[in-house]
Amino acid sequence: MSTRNAYLFRYARIQDDRGQVVVRDGLYGHVRHTMDLGIILLFCGLPLALASWYSYIPSVLIVWLFVYRTHREDRMLQEGLAGYPDYAQCVRYRLVPGIW
Repeated sequence: MSTRNAYLFRYARIQDDRGQVVVRDGLYGHVRHTMDLGIILLFCGLPLALASWYSYIPSVLIVWLFVYRTHREDRMLQEGLAGYPDYAQCVRYRLVPGIW
C-alpha cells in the first residue's frame, strides 16, 4: 500500500471513476482525515505567525467549517466507499488521536 493519498480532491466525493481504495498506512493509520488535520493546524498557527488577535476570528470559523466538513465526509465515506467501515473500526479517530 502507498502512504500517498492519490484521491485527494477539492471537494468530498467517492471517485469510482478512478478506482478509489482506502489508504491505511502512514498517517492514515492514526487519523482518518490527515489533510483536514493539516489545514486545521495551519489555521490554528496562523494567528500566532501573524501576531494578530483579529486573525483568530476567521481562523476559528475555518477550523469549525473543516470539523463540520470532516464529519459529513466521514459519513459519506462510511456509506459509499468499500472497505471504509472496516478501516473506521481500526482507525477510530477522525482528526485528533485519543479525542475525535
